[in-house]
Amino acid sequence: MAMTPEAKVKKKVADQLKKLGAYYFYPITSGFGRSGVPDIVGSYRGNFFAFECKAGKNKPTALQYKNLSDINVAGGIACVVNEENMMDIENILKGIDPEPEQIEMDFPVQYE
Repeated sequence: MAMTPEAKVKKKVADQLKKLGAYYFYPITSGFGRSGVPDIVGSYRGNFFAFECKAGKNKPTALQYKNLSDINVAGGIACVVNEENMMDIENILKGIDPEPEQIEMDFPVQYE
């Protein structure tokens, strides 16, 4: 079976994470899961990270953007990964991404 474009992005990211020795997994949302959780989450050298993988012109939903923002606010590394930056995982994790994703939100963020 052929891989979807998004699955190809996820595979490229996973290949790099394996090479770096990072711990990661793909969260599966179900009846008890939380919606909007990024596609890949894990830890690298003591830093929590989360990647929302997209392909082509696809963009994250407002809820996915909110989760990425919440992770960044909490001190983790979170961003959208697509064909343009899918080979830059090591730089992103080391915090030397020359052009980090700027998350714009057009809705109020509420924290509990």
